[in-house]
Amino acid sequence: MSLPLVISAQQLFNQLTHDDAPNTELLIVDLSSAEHYHAAHIPGAIHLDPARLLRGHGNVPNKMPEADQLSALLSEIGLTADKHVVVYDDQMGPWAGRMIWTLHSIGHQRCSFLNGHLPAWVNAGFATETAINTAQPSHYPVVLKPDYLADIPYITDHLEDPGHIVLDVRSLQEYTGEKVINAKRGGHIPGAVNYEWTRALVSAETPQLRPAGEIMAELAALGVTPDKTVITHCQTHRRSGLSYLFTKHLGFDKVRCYDGSWFEWGNQEDTPIES
Repeated sequence: MSLPLVISAQQLFNQLTHDDAPNTELLIVDLSSAEHYHAAHIPGAIHLDPARLLRGHGNVPNKMPEADQLSALLSEIGLTADKHVVVYDDQMGPWAGRMIWTLHSIGHQRCSFLNGHLPAWVNAGFATETAINTAQPSHYPVVLKPDYLADIPYITDHLEDPGHIVLDVRSLQEYTGEKVINAKRGGHIPGAVNYEWTRALVSAETPQLRPAGEIMAELAALGVTPDKTVITHCQTHRRSGLSYLFTKHLGFDKVRCYDGSWFEWGNQEDTPIES
């Protein structure tokens, strides 16, 4: 089975109904709230609390979980090397994008993002279910690949590097420092460009990615081009989960996520800031 990074509801339906037999290679993960999962979800989908994609402890709890945490989580949902993971959420894509980044960061490339999430599935006329699905636990060892991650030393080392660019996907008010959320200081990383994450979507009511050419042109106007290493972040690396997803979808090979994001940068005493 070969599926692209971003798939439609029809493509997922075709895989689920192929040869009228269950597709044992698919692992569908619903990152919505428990309430929404219980109300309706794609048949066979397993629920995963998206908060578990965060470390949950330490000074910066929004960072990626440690290797043993990730191994336990992925083993719990039954991930194996041959599984193709399909993810969706009820937040217009940030959690699903963060899940894709997490999988890529441990070398699991067999994963897809359901474009439009559950609304696209329902609007296509496909059935949902309310049964609570569970997985057969597995053993999934985790080795983190550093090329997908940026931290403070990496960013500060590349602030003057024309081959790197920081993509800040917070709101304009957060970017300028007019609005400060859970940080001692407001503003943005020097040289960072602002592309508010929802610009990549059709609308809140239709949470599908806009045509690739349109997003690519808007990013290029900001200097965000595929030849550069893109470092993307937001406040806690939730919203920037979607920017990781759409840049990879557009063919950007060198994308790193700053999982500490502004929660870490804006609470440091010595990190450089522009406003």
